Amino acid sequence: MVSKDHKISVRRQCKLLTLTRSSLYYELKGESTENLRFMEIIDRQFLETPWYGSRQIARYMKRNDHTCGRHRVHRLMRLMRLVPIYQEPNTSKQHPQHKIWPYLLRNVVIDRPNQVWCADISYIPMRRGFLYLVAIMDWYSRKVLAWRLSNSMDADFCVEALKEALDKHGKPEIFNTDQGSQFTSSAWVAELTDAKIKISMDGKGAWRDNRMIERLWRSLKYECVYLNAFETGSEMRAGISKWLTYYNFERPHSTHGILTPGEAYASKTEQLKIAA
Repeated sequence: MVSKDHKISVRRQCKLLTLTRSSLYYELKGESTENLRFMEIIDRQFLETPWYGSRQIARYMKRNDHTCGRHRVHRLMRLMRLVPIYQEPNTSKQHPQHKIWPYLLRNVVIDRPNQVWCADISYIPMRRGFLYLVAIMDWYSRKVLAWRLSNSMDADFCVEALKEALDKHGKPEIFNTDQGSQFTSSAWVAELTDAKIKISMDGKGAWRDNRMIERLWRSLKYECVYLNAFETGSEMRAGISKWLTYYNFERPHSTHGILTPGEAYASKTEQLKIAA
């Protein structure tokens, strides 16, 4: 439990460093131990059967002797941002007063870095809680350009990751996301419009548009998160950082043969510079 005095101290530090509180410490979510166990079971099964809705997951739980009815499954899946692929792809809840931007990628051939970026948020389990992870990816190379962990679903951690990606890698022509409230928030939209980046959002039934970043989540969870069962946010941040470095610079991606995402991003960028 984080003390009141510690929270006040952190708030003061945040003002001085212009950082959000979630960047400095993590406070575990207040779900019961039983619910946290159910969430990990649901998450593992959903990675195998992403077309399962709450009804099918509830049946799976019952068949495996887990006392977790459909209403609880439905609530936990919403908390974890799990939406089956046959439903609309807004895996985070839409804000009724936020503008929804049109989808710009229909029939677009994506053949170079910084042509299209995408972002998504995923539930990441811990031994005694969970956090949310946002990743920003270059669509062509599959390189993860920036990421952030947070203990809340506020837009702040997404905007922080976006700013880092823009600072380090320039800007894309188009940025594509789902219709979640983090990506329709005024802070997120302002960063993109100020940089003169075209905003694209998945429409209903377009769940395949985010398939490459969904594959990232699957690999990250099986190869890093589930193997380590992190105790704290700092442990998780270090572990995810190490794995994403491996993913970007050591692990060849099937899309690019023997090249890693980092190599594909750098080599194509260099070719374009020479050609220009």
